[in-house]
Amino acid sequence: MPTDIASSMTAQDSLVALMIAVSASDEDIRTAELVKIQAAVTMLPVFAGYDQDRLTRVSKTVFDLFELEDGLDALFGLIRDALPERLYETAYALSCDVAAADGTLDEAELRILEEIRYELNIDRLHAAAIERGARARHLT
Repeated sequence: MPTDIASSMTAQDSLVALMIAVSASDEDIRTAELVKIQAAVTMLPVFAGYDQDRLTRVSKTVFDLFELEDGLDALFGLIRDALPERLYETAYALSCDVAAADGTLDEAELRILEEIRYELNIDRLHAAAIERGARARHLT
């Protein structure tokens, strides 16, 4: 694996990795997306006790994996190994919030959200509700 964090990935790292992956999916990491990720890690109970120094290492792992041909598959393998099923919908909600943070959803972001739904087996109706909530929170 590209970095040492891959072997010790936690559930919280997995959530961060997904948010970074969504932000990086369009090859344009926007400030609004970074602010959303930082706010989530700082404020949400699921990140209580999370060592924020791990953000840089998790980000590097995601970027390194994105350089590989099957990197996205490898990333999802790491995430499924570390993330308990009870946090799958949380992971999708955080991903949707990052995608919606800058007020636009491009094709790359839509594709990665679709891939996340598939990989985490998010029910289509639940996904629609999560997406609707993200859209409502980010309207201007």
